[in-house]
Amino acid sequence: MRRPITLYGLTFSLPLLVWQILFFVFPLLFLVALSFWTVKNFAMRPDFDTVNWTTMYGRAVFWQAYGTTFVLATAASFLTSVLAFPAAYAIAFKLSDTARRWAVFLMVIPFFTSYLVRVYSWQIFLSDSGIINVTLGWVGLGPLPLLNTVGATMIGYLTLSFPLVVLLQLFSLVFIDRTLIEAAHNMRCGRLRTVFAVIIPSARTGLVIAALFCFILSFGDFVSPIYLGGGEPTTLSILITDTTKSGQQWPRAAVIALTMIATLLAVAFVAVKFAYKGKSK
Repeated sequence: MRRPITLYGLTFSLPLLVWQILFFVFPLLFLVALSFWTVKNFAMRPDFDTVNWTTMYGRAVFWQAYGTTFVLATAASFLTSVLAFPAAYAIAFKLSDTARRWAVFLMVIPFFTSYLVRVYSWQIFLSDSGIINVTLGWVGLGPLPLLNTVGATMIGYLTLSFPLVVLLQLFSLVFIDRTLIEAAHNMRCGRLRTVFAVIIPSARTGLVIAALFCFILSFGDFVSPIYLGGGEPTTLSILITDTTKSGQQWPRAAVIALTMIATLLAVAFVAVKFAYKGKSK
């Protein structure tokens, strides 16, 4: 049965509701309204015109940037999830409680440092005269073009989301019923088969949510594509910046931003529905 809405509950939920209205609903509504404004002589006018939508959706560069952003974010989600799972599995099933707490602490430490600072650190490693290329030069393999590449952008995405994905996967794995794993072993299932037949299905919700967070962070990231990828290929976040610099076209940038928000909401809806598919109501 659904619990009745009471004044007591509304009172304690009011701060969260006010926060959401002030810092999410109002800015979103303003962004929608801004997308219909026009720019003339570098000045925005509060008109109601669909020219910004037709202009942006009619440009090939927009759809190229959209496809690039979607593909890169999807690839980052898949790669990060695959690389994070062994780490989360080892922490959940191979470490003692004390060692697990230390591992969680180590996963949290990267968030104490600015993401921009970590990206700048990767420039030192990936540049032509950086640490990696100097090391490769000692064995006659360098220098290799590492910076300003798609691979460098993916490294930035991993830097941004890998610790978070490990933590989210870990929180899902530690709550798996261990008797299911023991039952699988009693039925002579090997470790690899147990992982795919028992552990991953049991932790599906956490694994999907972790991949979703990685997709959201990568889809809207600006730092890695510009500072590690060199701005090529163009992503939607870079396109927003270029659009605002071109004649102060903030309304057209709002169109791009709203498209990104709509895409993330659609992906989140599909991912959450899949994550909780078959769960009891």
